[in-house]
Formats: sequence, C-alpha cells, structure tokens
Amino acid sequence: MPTESPAADGYRMPAEWTPHERTWMAWPGPNPTFDDPDDLAAARRAWAEVARTIGRFEPVTMVCGQGQSAGASALLGPGTDLVERDLDDAWLRDTGPTFLVDGNGGLAAVDWTFNGWGAQHWARWEHDAKIAGHVADLAGATTYASELVNEGGAIHVDGEGTVLLTETVQLGPERNPGWTRERAEAEIHAKLGTSKAIWLPRGLTGDYPAPPSPSAPPGTAPGGYGTLGHVDIVAAFARPGVVVVHHQPDPAHPDHEVTGEAAGILRASTDARGRPLEVVEVPAPTVLEADGRWADWSYINHYLCNGAVILCAFDDPRDDTAAGIFRRLFPGRTVVPVDARTIFSGGGGIHCITQQQPRI
Repeated sequence: MPTESPAADGYRMPAEWTPHERTWMAWPGPNPTFDDPDDLAAARRAWAEVARTIGRFEPVTMVCGQGQSAGASALLGPGTDLVERDLDDAWLRDTGPTFLVDGNGGLAAVDWTFNGWGAQHWARWEHDAKIAGHVADLAGATTYASELVNEGGAIHVDGEGTVLLTETVQLGPERNPGWTRERAEAEIHAKLGTSKAIWLPRGLTGDYPAPPSPSAPPGTAPGGYGTLGHVDIVAAFARPGVVVVHHQPDPAHPDHEVTGEAAGILRASTDARGRPLEVVEVPAPTVLEADGRWADWSYINHYLCNGAVILCAFDDPRDDTAAGIFRRLFPGRTVVPVDARTIFSGGGGIHCITQQQPRI
C-alpha cells in the first residue's frame, strides 16, 4: 500500500527532458475563458496545432468534454488519442496530475488540490478538481493526493533534487492561507522527491489582475486571466545546473524589474547538489502590451517532448533569437516554433496546455 509520501516510497518527479511515454492535453470547451464563439474556435485551432506538432514526436492523448470528441477529431486529424471526461477548462498542466517514477518500473502521480488558480472570479473547477485523478487512472499510475493547493505550472524540477517555486503561488492566501514556507517545502519535497527549493518572489506582471497598460482604452477594468505567478513562464531548468529565465530588456515594462530580480536570485543560488546555477537570459518579445494589458509573452513557457522543443512564437523579431538560444541549449532536439498568441490571450502558453507522462 502507498504511504502519503511518494518520496518515502521511492518516487520522484523526473526532469521534463527525460523520455516521455506520451503527452496529455485537454480540449477547450465553452467556459468563461472562451466565452465568445470566435474565441473558442480560435483556441481550438491553436490547441490542435500544438497537439499535431507534438504528435510528430510522441503520442498525444486529448481529454475532451462529454460529446466533444467528434469536433476535436475533425481539427486534430488522425494520430491523436481521444478520451472524454467532464472538464471546466483546458489547462492540463495545471489541472492534470504530476507524474512520478521510481526507477523500478513504477508510475505514480500527485493529485494536487485545485481551486481555480486561487478561486479567481472567472474560474470554474467543479470538474477540473477531479481531472488529475481521472488522467492518473487512465495512465495506470498510483495516485497520491496532496492537501497543498498547487498546479503543475507552479513547479519546475531539474530531476536531481531541485525545484523552482514562487512565493505568490504556494504561499499566497488565495491558495494556502496560513501555510508557512517550511510546511509548503516539506509537502513539495515529500510529493516530488526533491530536497532543495529555490523561491522566486513573484511571477510576471501580466499573470496577475493588474491595472490596464498605458495604451488601453479609457474605462478598461483591471483583471485579465492569469495564475497569480506561475514559475513556468519565468524560469525553467534546461539541464541540471542550467536555468533559462525570462528577460525583459525594456525598462518601460514593469517586468524589467521583476525579471532582473529573478535572474539575480537564480545567479546567487545553488542546486540540490551544491552547484552554482548558470543562468541563460532569454529576451522577451518586443511587444510590450497585448489586449490592453502588459504582455507576459514568454519563450520560457516552452515544452520538451521526445526529440523536440516546442517553442512559443509570436511573429516577433525576437522569435529567431529565442530559437537560436534553445538550439544551443538542446543540440540534439529539433526546435519547432508554434504561434502561441491565441493561447496567451487565454492566460497561458504551450507549457500550460501540456503535461508529460514519463516513460518507464
């Protein structure tokens, strides 16, 4: 019988660059995120493009809402496996399970508590709070429940004991009121098999209900979709000892200060094995504002699948710069840019809509 601690049972979360069995995604359905039919149609085209691209490199399973498989199949084409379960939204990185391995053929999964990214007013999570368990069962994984309110986009590991976190997520009152840093770290380590947490103070500005940007029309209300500070749009491990971090070079954007602080913290940090981190800054796209708010467009929100890097693209002059950085970091992988602007308009990127199941 499993204990409450995957780590005690020999499980750990492997790094994303290790081989995958498949990628899991969720199909966009009618909900407050895509409340306009045109927005929903655009989201479905964008999700399908990501799925078809990943499908060139590894199997993809798309979880669809009840009765939505036929429409999904028409856009996805052959090659994507489809299953139906009740869904609220389409960000499976966050609502799905975090998969673990034990090195002896065992597959497990963490089912974090999910509350709609901090019970945000636009979120619905009646069904999404249960989808991690459904996906874990479909994958044949042993499931460990966690009382920590957390999402897959709020953690990033190097596979060797180090995890990246942000204070406004795991320690935020919207998710875990009253939790201390020590308690949150203990729960993360027990579930992921990690031993060293590196905390960033916050995420990108556009990931919070921030005031409108300077060029927004008069009367634009504060808000917008966001996660209140997920780390996977700010920083990610490229390999043990090496981390990529979002860099906003323009001081007119509030993320200039945010990303400078994040890079400084990471440069001053060591990983679980005592290695100083090498920090690779990836410049943000040149666009500063989108949809009347500060843009949080980020190349850091990429996805590693078998043999490839699926890289967010924005039809921006810095797309080529980012692709060159990732080609140097991952010389054995094909770097495939995919337009992510529609995905970002819904509050996330390519990493946010994908979840890897490691190969046993």
